[in-house]
Amino acid sequence: MGQKQVQELKQTQQQKQVQSITQQQLLQAQLTELPITQLLERINTEMDDNPALEPATDESAESFSDSDLPSSDESAESFSDSDYQEDQRQSALDEALASIGRDDEELPVYYGGSQNGEQREEMVYGQTESFFDMLNEQMNMADLTEQERYVMEYLIGSLDDDGLLRKSLEAISDELAIYHNIDITPDSIEHVLHQLQEFDPAGIGARSLQECLLIQVKRREPSHLRDLMERTLQQHFELFTHKHWRQLGQALSLSELQTQALIGELRKLNPKPGASISETVGRSLQQITPDFIIDTHDDGTVTFSLNHGEVPELHVSQSFTDTLQEYQENKDNMSRQMKEALLYTKKKVDAAQRFIEAIRVRRHTLTVTMRAIIQWQHRFFEDGDEASLRPMILKDIAQRTGLDVSTISRVSNSKYAQTRWGTFPLRYFFSDSYVTSSGEELSTREIKAALRDIIDAEDKQNPLSDQALQQLLTDRGYPIARRTVAKYREQLGFPISRLRK
Repeated sequence: MGQKQVQELKQTQQQKQVQSITQQQLLQAQLTELPITQLLERINTEMDDNPALEPATDESAESFSDSDLPSSDESAESFSDSDYQEDQRQSALDEALASIGRDDEELPVYYGGSQNGEQREEMVYGQTESFFDMLNEQMNMADLTEQERYVMEYLIGSLDDDGLLRKSLEAISDELAIYHNIDITPDSIEHVLHQLQEFDPAGIGARSLQECLLIQVKRREPSHLRDLMERTLQQHFELFTHKHWRQLGQALSLSELQTQALIGELRKLNPKPGASISETVGRSLQQITPDFIIDTHDDGTVTFSLNHGEVPELHVSQSFTDTLQEYQENKDNMSRQMKEALLYTKKKVDAAQRFIEAIRVRRHTLTVTMRAIIQWQHRFFEDGDEASLRPMILKDIAQRTGLDVSTISRVSNSKYAQTRWGTFPLRYFFSDSYVTSSGEELSTREIKAALRDIIDAEDKQNPLSDQALQQLLTDRGYPIARRTVAKYREQLGFPISRLRK
């Protein structure tokens, strides 16, 4: 009996350890995910809500700055463990950072500190309103609960460049539960997704091309033509995608003239609603505020820094600190009103300190991650050639830094890096690998780049079949299967050969 009771106690304790997550860890995760423009908004909101949190105005203020991060001539060990005593998780980050550079095969990457105001102005191009900013503006006008708003933000962050949602709702449900401590069913996520699909432009948030086009058609005024378009997309989608116009007209009992009119309207639909936003509001390189500034020198040395933009240094208000100290020195002779004031002051000071610490951890995490990415993709930063990008997945950087895969995902989401070769989303540097029959590992991005070049250069009057594309790729040193060629061709947005005429 006694042994059985001990076993039950151990099981209960283990379950608590698996499920535990602190509010500080959640705050750190949220701030890490934000790009610089949204981080500034979050800081301003936090200062509005907490009078104990203020922008630093002098050098003596308790604040965070780049002195907390290693400069180009400092070793990784210069991170002080005392900065992270309140969170045991950060000791793992320090160890991971200290280990970077010990491998003889790794090339050095130097952290260059902050950018001055003059340099920062050169980094911010045009308006900073982005694809995601427009959707967030519409979200703020929607009638959502707090949980629905968080799920909506996550869905928006999961959209691809075309504005479509490629992740399954089951996968999103698992991610929210594991990484964000939000327990929500796929059905409830779908309810939020349907609200997102009501945003402009029509088609945003669709899970497939078919759903994307149907969303656009259903926004039209009721008419016989709209009914025909819906029937085409719902019942005869394969005929439509393969341009079998005669069979489509027969299936709908339309004349040739009516069929052509229907096709003309269907062709007006936008298969990439996210791309249309990009053209109008600026995910172009001229309208992006990069989070990282990477510089490649003539000798091949790569340095980088974080772009802090207009983000202020923060400190705890001196008046709150003095008040808290005064109350604590007289806590033995306190009235009830003074005790309430002490609790209020302590709550605000603690919240301000936690927020400042979360900002420190964010900078630390971004620095560690960017350093690892540059070391992994050093050849690309030297020559700017897309073919130089090595296969790299989130797990690779997680293992190199000692961070969770979810943390690397948050760093890479919605952030950009300015390089000598252009400004790129961090996701650009990640790609899967393709292992040939001989065991050689090739970058899928490299293969796709070669495939795109071949298709762009083909005779448009006599486009190449997938078999011919496979042979040309093999001749270039990419021996992949024909079905893989077809898969990559579709992912690049190229139709089959007869539809490329």
